[in-house]
Amino acid sequence: MTATTKHASRVLVEVIADSPSGALLAEQAGADRIELCCAVAEGGLTPSLGLLRETLAVVRIPVVAMLRPRRGDFLYAADEFRVMQRDLDVLLQNGAHGIATGALLADGAIDEIRVAELVRAAGSVPVTFHRAFDCVRDPQRALETLVDLGVARLLTSGLAATATAGAARIRALHEQARSRLSIIAGAGVRAHNVAALLVATRVTEVHLSASRFDPSAMQHRNPAVAMGTQPAVDEFSVRATDANEIAGVASAARAATLPRP
Repeated sequence: MTATTKHASRVLVEVIADSPSGALLAEQAGADRIELCCAVAEGGLTPSLGLLRETLAVVRIPVVAMLRPRRGDFLYAADEFRVMQRDLDVLLQNGAHGIATGALLADGAIDEIRVAELVRAAGSVPVTFHRAFDCVRDPQRALETLVDLGVARLLTSGLAATATAGAARIRALHEQARSRLSIIAGAGVRAHNVAALLVATRVTEVHLSASRFDPSAMQHRNPAVAMGTQPAVDEFSVRATDANEIAGVASAARAATLPRP
């Protein structure tokens, strides 16, 4: 059928935040859910206890905490997984409304044993399998594995650099899932492309970082010193949440018209 209608379900907008103020800005701009992490430039790592508590104190929307012990791949050593288990306990005990995590085997399959353990430990708290999924070898099989393990949501760009580039695969995954888990489209989601992305994928949840970088307020600066190895951004710039971008995405997403199923 070629007729179109406004989507029967309200589109849910999930926004990354790495500070309580950023989470509050996101909520005020129209976000429905926060993915809370630190080290956004590294793809997001487990937030500190202080960050989680302060964020929960200032926002009313759900806060999903990232559970990722380090940057890089998702093949974890035994001690790294023990860290994840301990962090999961802390996140749950301190009120996280959801967990975003992922683990893979060396051959590109889902690490079923470890993901099952994390889902079991999370109990009634929903688990999102994050973009580790975009590194799997067989996405159709991986999706069925996640359904069997009880994962509630899957964040994916369709194994592409951006959700727009991976839209066809995201739609295929959405159709394969058949509401057994929620598919969240993420990576490169912006106000100018979100409506077309929703039409192309049929998903009802999108994910974005809405990052911008503001100049540091530091007056004295030592340009010879860097705090990390090969920093991706200038040491004297500070990541901030772009409320205007979030508002634009939320407005465009909720005004989008989609083909009838």
